[in-house]
Amino acid sequence: MASDTLVPIESNPEVMNKFLQKLGVPSNWSIVDVMGLDSEMLSWVPRPTISVMLLFPVSAAYEDHKKKEESEILAKGQEVSSDIFYMKQNVSNACGTVALVHSVANNCDKIQLSDGPMKKFIEEAKPLDAAARGTLFAKTEGIINAHKELAQEGQTNTPSAEEPVDHHFVAFVHKNGALYELDGRKAFPINHGPTTPDNLLEDAAKICKEFMARDPNEVRFTVMALAASN
Repeated sequence: MASDTLVPIESNPEVMNKFLQKLGVPSNWSIVDVMGLDSEMLSWVPRPTISVMLLFPVSAAYEDHKKKEESEILAKGQEVSSDIFYMKQNVSNACGTVALVHSVANNCDKIQLSDGPMKKFIEEAKPLDAAARGTLFAKTEGIINAHKELAQEGQTNTPSAEEPVDHHFVAFVHKNGALYELDGRKAFPINHGPTTPDNLLEDAAKICKEFMARDPNEVRFTVMALAASN
């Protein structure tokens, strides 16, 4: 049975790419660092870019905004494409892996997944709701075991699963003309308005800047993208 608490996977493109390739993502798609959010820095990111991932500190500002955002959406409603693949995060410290799954699952029309745990999970999870997808993910040993293996790699000392983690990963993807924020800790996907495949990186960067603006004294933000390999 999969563990309810994992050692977090490091925000390291090399480690994340090993993880993705282990699960059947071909090497012509890879995670790259986004070194800055201004237009010049974004121009260095390979295209096409099909997902943007943000790692940020979980702060009081994040929690306050999360509550306010969810209550506003519940009151006003929002349009969410039936094609968006979104799942709840039930496994502690798995947010990096959940963000990677969100990134891949929403781009299966572009990524030629080979047979393996990721492809099998996505196929089995598609007809389920977000909560049931999260439950299935927690029981998908092929993905969980790959996470455990790759969490031992990286540049920093590996923490134990019991150590408190104060960072969280979210993914941003394009689906049917809209930019979606996929955060397994939130009640639902967040529709951030119109975007296109070509503008996903720039539009996601604007939302990342909003995260940073809510925590102006915080510098521990990391942005990465899933993009075509050179």
